[in-house]
Amino acid sequence: MTKLVLNATTREGSGKSASRRLRRLSDSVPGIIYGGNEKPQQVTFPGRELRKILEEETFFSHIVTIQGEHGKEEKVLLRDIQRHPVKGNVTHLDFMRILEDRRVTVRIPVHLVNEDKCIGVKNQGGNISRAITEVEVSCLSNQIPDFIEVDLAHVQVREAVHLSDLELPKGVELTALKQGDDHDLPVVSVQQPRGGLAEDEEEGDTEADDFESTEEQPD
Repeated sequence: MTKLVLNATTREGSGKSASRRLRRLSDSVPGIIYGGNEKPQQVTFPGRELRKILEEETFFSHIVTIQGEHGKEEKVLLRDIQRHPVKGNVTHLDFMRILEDRRVTVRIPVHLVNEDKCIGVKNQGGNISRAITEVEVSCLSNQIPDFIEVDLAHVQVREAVHLSDLELPKGVELTALKQGDDHDLPVVSVQQPRGGLAEDEEEGDTEADDFESTEEQPD
């Protein structure tokens, strides 16, 4: 995985007006770094650099190295991102410092593989239906996976892959499953299409019965 690095400078002013002025005059985005064994720190990030790193899917769930002033580095995780309600551009970022010996909770994307080889689609005419696109996991910071993979090759019509079916790397746990069996939600399933095989068979049986019932009976 590519190392994610973001430069930052210390910010003195705070408040909405100061933040707006900062974004308008210098193409910088305000943020805060908190947690760990240090006090919260107000910082700013270069707008152009931030827009580029936002294109990385892993930015939202993996360790980011903040390059501060005087060569100081901090390992952090993104905890909140605020955007303009109309324009959609980023207006503020919250990062949490991480400690290597403590577990963290992050959301990881779910990637589907072998959709084109799925038995339920290729041989049975079904449709893939996604219910979950990301999952929340708990692990040490150096164990965070890039994504969780779901192999659909052998999934048949009317079958679903649940959270408990996911193959997780060592040390990674799904937080939902800690809350009980009723939280074992389906991640993806293969649905029988309307007018599919099962319905055609039922309709065929009905037509056969109707034909037999209208046959003339011998006297």
